[in-house]
Amino acid sequence: MSDSQQAPQLYAAREPIFPKRVYGRFRNLKWLIMIVTLGIYYITPWLRWDRGAELPDQAVLIDLASRRFYFFWIEIWPYEFYFIGGLLIMAGLGLFLFTSALGRVWCGYTCPQTVWVDLFILVERWIEGDRNARLRLQRQKKWDLRKLRLRVTKWLTWLLIAVSTGGAWVFYFTDAPQLAVDLLTFNAHPVAWSTILVMTATTFIFGGFMREQVCNYMCPWPRIQAAMMDTDTLTVAYRHWRGEPRGKLRKNEAPDTKGDCIDCMACVNVCPAGIDIRDGQQMECITCALCIDACDEIMDKIGKPRGLIAYMALKDEVSETAGETPVSPWKHIFRLRTMIYTGLWSLIGVGLMFMLFIRSDIDISVAPVRSPVYITMADGSIRNAYDVRLRNKHGEERSFSLLANADEAVLLEVEGSDDGTVTVAADELRTIRVYLTVGEDADAASAALTDMRIWITDEGNGDRAHADTVFNGRG
Repeated sequence: MSDSQQAPQLYAAREPIFPKRVYGRFRNLKWLIMIVTLGIYYITPWLRWDRGAELPDQAVLIDLASRRFYFFWIEIWPYEFYFIGGLLIMAGLGLFLFTSALGRVWCGYTCPQTVWVDLFILVERWIEGDRNARLRLQRQKKWDLRKLRLRVTKWLTWLLIAVSTGGAWVFYFTDAPQLAVDLLTFNAHPVAWSTILVMTATTFIFGGFMREQVCNYMCPWPRIQAAMMDTDTLTVAYRHWRGEPRGKLRKNEAPDTKGDCIDCMACVNVCPAGIDIRDGQQMECITCALCIDACDEIMDKIGKPRGLIAYMALKDEVSETAGETPVSPWKHIFRLRTMIYTGLWSLIGVGLMFMLFIRSDIDISVAPVRSPVYITMADGSIRNAYDVRLRNKHGEERSFSLLANADEAVLLEVEGSDDGTVTVAADELRTIRVYLTVGEDADAASAALTDMRIWITDEGNGDRAHADTVFNGRG
């Protein structure tokens, strides 16, 4: 096969990118989001929430051993996993909403990869200097004492951040203070150590060395986003009609021979993906808008209006090139597509909140014992057995009384209890054996199936819950 017929390369070796420091409103917004998101991630496991003496007091806890998820006053049991499913659906719809309205705004501001890369670049800039200093250090072939000191300092700082990242992650799955003591005394479970090791390695490599390659080659979202965007989507774009032909205006040159772009490369130098936004829309662009800040700063210096690079819809470029008045950005954001996404997102959120607030703190489920289906007692009465599961979601032990409700008299007996009262520990599920008996002359005794309802009553506050089942008779 000739060189011209060879298949295109699907992977290119990474060229290190050294973004330049930039100042502006979007950079300040990214700093704020980075501080807030990292603060939430690192601090949340240490927040306390009093649920009672017998329950964990960690505000946010994924308790795999007890199969519980605690979030402040909310407790999710395994059978309530639909809450987690609903939140995942809301997250997906939220991505669709923000992408259709503002492009890859998630990638540019709140994606964990973006946040940690920003943090790693900040450390790199503090230790090695801004773009030009880092470029000189990179091009320096000789490893003298200064280069070795700067690189080792940077890598050790990255490693410290990576270790704290992995450590914070495991704190979400067990009591954070106790685990911290176990880690410091080397008594932690091997699963904790292995999880920290994996999280440390991935954070160190992804944030320090792979960076934009994670977005370009590993993350599917850059490809999926194209289906979420249309000509009304606001995204970072270059006003080609205003900037071209680019270049610096020379002496004795007519002002109208050049566009506003002086080809200073400021937009390229600050880009964490290393692309040139003037080349048009590109998959690598995460719409972080740092190029907008860089360009606006240059426009201020040369006395030109801001907005050569700005958030704009694709259809705006066509209309502005034709000399038409640009449409308000809010008209692009609030359109039928985004309003449908917002409506669906809100509907699911309201539904989850409704389900959350109407659920009871006690619960009962009943499963008939099928072997045997029924028993004929010595006096001719018919008895059925049931496995009844009682859930006590309170933070203290509770006592419950049971009662059968049917069209005719039914005797309810609880195995191991003389008065039909059962005690369930705090935040526990208890299974008991219950017997329902009807007389031989009762309709339920001769019928094949009779509907039954078993009630439980909280002896402490009078709350009630029920479960429906059937009674098997001779018929």
